[in-house]
Amino acid sequence: MSILIHNLTKKAGSQTILSNISMEASAGNVVGFLGPNGAGKTTTMRIICGALPYQSGSVQVCGMEVKNNLLKIKSLTGYLPEHNPLYPDMYVREYLNFAADIYHIENKRQTIENLIDTVGLRQEAAKRIGQLSKGYRQRVGLAQALIHNPKVLVLDEPTTGLDPNQLEEIRSLIRELGRDRTVLLSTHIMQEIREICNQVIIINAGKIAADFSDLNKLSESDGEKQSFEVEFCKEIDMTMLQKIDNLKINYNSGNRIFKIVSDTDIREKIFDFAVNADNKLLTIKKTNRTIEEIFRNLTQNPQ
Repeated sequence: MSILIHNLTKKAGSQTILSNISMEASAGNVVGFLGPNGAGKTTTMRIICGALPYQSGSVQVCGMEVKNNLLKIKSLTGYLPEHNPLYPDMYVREYLNFAADIYHIENKRQTIENLIDTVGLRQEAAKRIGQLSKGYRQRVGLAQALIHNPKVLVLDEPTTGLDPNQLEEIRSLIRELGRDRTVLLSTHIMQEIREICNQVIIINAGKIAADFSDLNKLSESDGEKQSFEVEFCKEIDMTMLQKIDNLKINYNSGNRIFKIVSDTDIREKIFDFAVNADNKLLTIKKTNRTIEEIFRNLTQNPQ
């Protein structure tokens, strides 16, 4: 595993920011890291990069414990924070040359020119950073994070404030970067998760609320309700429908169209109900909840 965290706890004074969290991410994955503001996302990311100490637990990057190998970990990780700390008076190449010197990069010139092409900065490479749009400043930040070719790339809300064209360009770049390294991506944009992530981890109140390694099964987790859409040909007696075990009606239109949730798959029982009521089913289907619904369900109440 490129990132392996076990029972990590982080405190600030008497406040517990992270409480016994465990998570893992392997190479070749773009991992979406979701949570409300203040949930502990940024703290976790900084710990992974060796920028923050931690009280207890284990945090390994590429098989090495972070607290015991800080310099090595920093050579293996690239970090783009939410507030991209750039020098606006420096030119793009000048800044990347500065970053390359920090990492003692050999063949700096070729590395920088290759990165400029990789992140799509060629047409803006001769400008001062302060002259760039938000989207191009994000590209400069990505180039800085990639200058030493890290095995783990940590991105804290990299697409915040971008216009639709910039969003698609940066997302495409992140997808490409995730082919041969681990990318841990914090975002509040749920559409982004579906488009570029292979795995989703949700954190709430300093604890891991869910870890979905297969996005095709995102709406199927132990203990969660199942959702159904049902349409009858004729009106029904709703009090009789509600007698079906474990059924809850969330929506009713004209006593014919319903949205129902249940602990179990009740499609067969609904079919039998229609037959016994001398009615017909026009629609009965199981529906997947959206990422937004899952996120709200897992984070709307403190853990």
